[in-house]
Amino acid sequence: MRLGILSQDISLYSTNRLYESAKNRGHETDVVSYLRCYMNIAKANPRVFFKGRELSYDVVIPRIAATWTFYGAAVVRQFELMGALSANSSASISRSRDKLRALQLIGNSGVEMPVTGYVHLSRDIESVLMTVGRPPYVIKLLEGTQGRGVVLTETMEAAVSAIETMKKIDANILIQEFISEAKGEDIRAIVVGDNVVASMKRKAKPGEFRSNVHLGGSVEGYKLTEEEEKSAIKAAKVLGLSVAGVDLIQSSRGPLILEVNSSPGLEGIERASGIDVAGKIVDYLEDRHLNRDKSAPIDI
Repeated sequence: MRLGILSQDISLYSTNRLYESAKNRGHETDVVSYLRCYMNIAKANPRVFFKGRELSYDVVIPRIAATWTFYGAAVVRQFELMGALSANSSASISRSRDKLRALQLIGNSGVEMPVTGYVHLSRDIESVLMTVGRPPYVIKLLEGTQGRGVVLTETMEAAVSAIETMKKIDANILIQEFISEAKGEDIRAIVVGDNVVASMKRKAKPGEFRSNVHLGGSVEGYKLTEEEEKSAIKAAKVLGLSVAGVDLIQSSRGPLILEVNSSPGLEGIERASGIDVAGKIVDYLEDRHLNRDKSAPIDI
């Protein structure tokens, strides 16, 4: 099959692993910068170009950075309109990148997640904090990634101060309960299709509550419980994602979904689990391509 990986840089670990896995399976594979793609939108004839060359693929794998979600999703949508199968649809990418919308959909589906509050006016901050519960509170920027833009506030007064400060720069924030029993640990599961293909546990460094590897956290292989696996798969499905990184946290009331990522990094989880995640993604897409129902409606 002709496969296009939409990424800014082939030297990135995840992009390179997907490229090598596809090439090793005999697929004609390109890596193209989605920001360098430009589109011709015409009646019944959508087209995509890259450096003067018209592109056409059977399958695309989007590796869209959060900063460029709007343009990246538009490029994916154009390929979908041209008949390409996307690992994740343009609609599901946009849906998952809107953290508030994603949590609303996940919560409404019945999947457990931390109690979360959202507020617009400063005079309502204390009221929304009381609906979330007792301090400490986790305050998150909606646009934050890799643990950045996340702070832990020990008191209601500190939470109010942090939220008011963020709102001065017109930031959108979420307020979540702090799960103390997790002890700075969370779980990352990679969902591909209807299965979890790999998982790991991440541990925060001493004195830190965020477990992100970019912030000094460590990782180790981990086998999900049946309940954790069901929660991860359902959260990905609710957002329409076929390939997803799902972050969970263990609590006294069971596993809670923290976040769902449409372009999960592969380096940490491949090394921690010893599993060829890139290969499993390519194999899944190959099977979907061969057995695809082209009459099915496109999620755009």
